[in-house]
Parts: sequence; structure tokens; C-alpha cells
Amino acid sequence: MTEPRIVSRQEWLVARRAFLAKEKAFTHAREDLARERRALPWVKVDKPYSFQAPEGRVSLADLFGGRGQLIVYHFMLGPDWKEGCPSCSFWADNYNGIDVHLAHRDTALIAVSRGPLDKIEAYKKRMGWTFRWVSSADSDFNFDFGVSFDPAKKVEGELNYNHGTATFGGEEAPGLSVFRRGDGGAVYHTYSTYGRGLDAVNGTYQMLDLTAKGRDEDGLPWPMAWVRRRDQY
Repeated sequence: MTEPRIVSRQEWLVARRAFLAKEKAFTHAREDLARERRALPWVKVDKPYSFQAPEGRVSLADLFGGRGQLIVYHFMLGPDWKEGCPSCSFWADNYNGIDVHLAHRDTALIAVSRGPLDKIEAYKKRMGWTFRWVSSADSDFNFDFGVSFDPAKKVEGELNYNHGTATFGGEEAPGLSVFRRGDGGAVYHTYSTYGRGLDAVNGTYQMLDLTAKGRDEDGLPWPMAWVRRRDQY
């Protein structure tokens, strides 16, 4: 962190107004980007994906819960994992309660993992989460949407992540995918984001970015080395 400049309130206000102009430009650029995102083409989902939910087997269409849109957070909890990924848990702490608000904008929020449903339910209870979370075990869903990787098919250095622009070495990766219901009940894939694209849905990072210290991760072995599951700090 660079040494701060200590100035008078009037000097601070001059600097703040100058920076406000940049913030407004960024806001307009972000709104333009959101408009372009909404205009992206859709892909019809023809594969009959099946998920394990507390009420039994459900389809991708069922996950909409009668809504027109579906947001899926690809939560890293592999088939043989004892608990969820700390980073995904850090992100998931932002999701409790927002599903109610999303529902009033015709949108459902679901977390999906390859881990078995009993492990998902136990971890969800431990963390005190209430959002819906299902298992994609015995399904190609995670593989098809670029967040799970078969080690038997791994190719060293293969660009296998973030729409084929990056290499991910593990078996489970984070991501977020968005779907839309069309006429006649058809399901369409409209958007997916991975890696740093997920920053926008992490409220903690967004708040830290407003502070003088920021995320304060420069001296760490890797950026999120400080992150723990909420009950392990």
C-alpha cells in the first residue's frame, strides 16, 4: 500500500469529484456491457439433464420452479469431498436470502455440485444456508458447462476453462451459468462466467474494493489464501 496523501477537506472534495467522473463513466460502460450481455445469442439445451433434489429426481426445467430464468452457481463439492470448497463457500455466503428477491424478478437461483445429495444437505445445514442446492451426480451437466474435468481425459496445458481461454488443473472449478425458458417449455443457455467473472457476485470483495486497503492480498501466496469457511476463522 502506498503512503496516503493527507489533505484538507476541500482538497479531498476536489479529488473525489474528479474520481467521481471516472466512476460515472465506469457505470455507463458497465450498463452498456450488461445490454450487450443480454443481447448475446441463446443455445437450446437438448440434453435431458437429471439432478438429485430432496424431493427426488428433477430435470433442468424443474429447477426453474415456474420462473422464466434460472441462475446456476457451480459449487465446487466433488463426489468424494468431505466438505465444500472454501472459496465457493465464501461466494455462497452472499446468496442467502437473495433468492426471494430474484424470484420477484422471475428468476430462480440454484447451486449445483457433483457431490452426493446427503453431503450437500449436511454441509448446507452446517453453514446455515437456505438457498436451493442440488446434486448433478450421474449427469454430464458439470462437464458440459466447463466446471468439472475427467482426470483420465486430462491433457497437459489444455485450454479447458473459461470458454477455452485458460487452463484449470483440478477436477472441479467454480462458475455461474444462466438459463431461460422459451416458448413451449424449451430451455436455453444464455450466459456463463468463470474465474474473475465471478467477482461481481461477491459482496465482500465489492465492499473491500471501496476501502483504502482494498482486498489487501498482495503479500499472500495466492490472492485468496486468507479465505476460510465462515465457521473456521
